[in-house]
Amino acid sequence: MTIDAGKTGLPVDVEHVGENRMLLNMGPQHPSTHGVLRLLIELDGEVVRACEADMGYLHRGVEKLIETHDYRGGITLTDRMDYTAGPSNNMGYLMAIEKLMGVTDDIPLRARYLRTAVAELSRLASHHIWIGTHALDIGAMSAFLYSLREREKILHLFEQACGARMTTSFMRVGGTGPHDIGDQWLDNVADFLDGYTLHEIDELVTENEIFMERTRDVGVVTKEQCFSFGLTGPLLRGSGVAWDLRKTQPYAAYDLVDFEVPVFSEGDVYARYLVRLNEMYQSCRIIQQCVDAIRDLPLDSASNIDRPEIVPPDISRVPVDMEAMINHFKLVMHGVQPEPGEAYFGIENPKGELGYYFVSDGSGMPYRCHVRSPSFVNLSIIEEISVGTLIADVVAIIGSVDIVLGEVDR
Repeated sequence: MTIDAGKTGLPVDVEHVGENRMLLNMGPQHPSTHGVLRLLIELDGEVVRACEADMGYLHRGVEKLIETHDYRGGITLTDRMDYTAGPSNNMGYLMAIEKLMGVTDDIPLRARYLRTAVAELSRLASHHIWIGTHALDIGAMSAFLYSLREREKILHLFEQACGARMTTSFMRVGGTGPHDIGDQWLDNVADFLDGYTLHEIDELVTENEIFMERTRDVGVVTKEQCFSFGLTGPLLRGSGVAWDLRKTQPYAAYDLVDFEVPVFSEGDVYARYLVRLNEMYQSCRIIQQCVDAIRDLPLDSASNIDRPEIVPPDISRVPVDMEAMINHFKLVMHGVQPEPGEAYFGIENPKGELGYYFVSDGSGMPYRCHVRSPSFVNLSIIEEISVGTLIADVVAIIGSVDIVLGEVDR
C-alpha cells in the first residue's frame, strides 16, 4: 500500500527532523537488509517520509586486488563478490579477458555449453537463496526450507564437478581448464532436473493471499525510473522491458539454445517475484538442452582452446615434455599477457548486467579493472521507491531488489 509521501527529503536531514517524527537505523545488522546495508529512515508513525541508503561497511577493494594479481589468479576474487552465484561471476570475468585477447570466438563448443549449463545452475542457486529469504522476510518459513533443500543439491553438483561448493573458480581463460566433466556428472544433472521441485514453491507462494497482499502495488518501479537509474535484470524486466543480455547480446552457448525471457509490466515487488520464478523454469530448459548437446558431441571434443600461451599444458606432460614444461613455467611466472588495449564484457547474471572492464598495458596483470555490479546499481532505486510506503513494506522492497553486499561493497 502506498501512502501520500508528504516530506520526501533525500538524504535524511538528521539535524532537522520533523515534529513528531523518528529517525530509524534499519541495519547494518538487521537480518532483512541482506548483509550490512544501513538505511537511515525518517518515520511519521509507520510511514516512511525520507530514506537514505548508507553503504560501505563491507568494502574490500576487490578491483584493486584484481590489479595486483595476474589475469588467471584474479578469478578467485570474483567468486567472493556475488557469492550466491560464483560461477556466473567467473564467466563474466573470463570472457572479458578473452575479449581483451581476441579469442572469444575460438572457445570450443563443449566449453561454451558447459559454461552455459554451470551459469544457469548458479542462477538457480542464487534465485533459491533469494526466493527463500524474501519469503522468510514476509513470514513464509516453508518456502525458505524448500528453497535451501534444492540449492543444496545444486551445490553438491558443483562439488562433484570441481571440488568446491560456493567459491568454485570453475572456469579458466580459454575454456574450462582442468574442470571438464564426464558422463556421470551429466547424468547427475539430468537426475536433478527430473526430481526438481520448483513447482512446490510455486504452488506454496505464488497464489498465497498473504504474500500477494504484501507484494502487490508495493515498491513500484516505472520504465522511466529503470532507464534513469540504469537498472537491469529482474527489476527492468519486472517493469515491462524485455532486455536480457543472453538474448540481446548472446554469449557462451545462449545463441544455440531455446528459451524465453519472462517480462511483467506491473513493476511492483510481486512482478519481480514472477520474473525470477519464471526465469528458474527457463533455466531448467537451458540446462537440459546443454546436457543433451554435450552428450551429442564427439568424445574427444576439446574443452579448452589450443593456445599454449593461454591454456596450461596437461600436468602429466610437464615432467616429460620440455615444451610443456616451458609453457607451464611461463604461465605460472608471467601469466597470460594480452596486447595493450581495453575491453568491456557484460553478462546477464542473476541480478542483472554484470560487466568487467579491463585496461591492459601488455603485462601479465591488469593495468586497470572496474566491475559494473548489478547489485550496486540496482540498490540506488531503494531510496526513491521506499518513500511513502509503510516501514513493513521496506523489508519487502529490499528483498525484491535482491542485493548481495559483497558485490555492492566490492
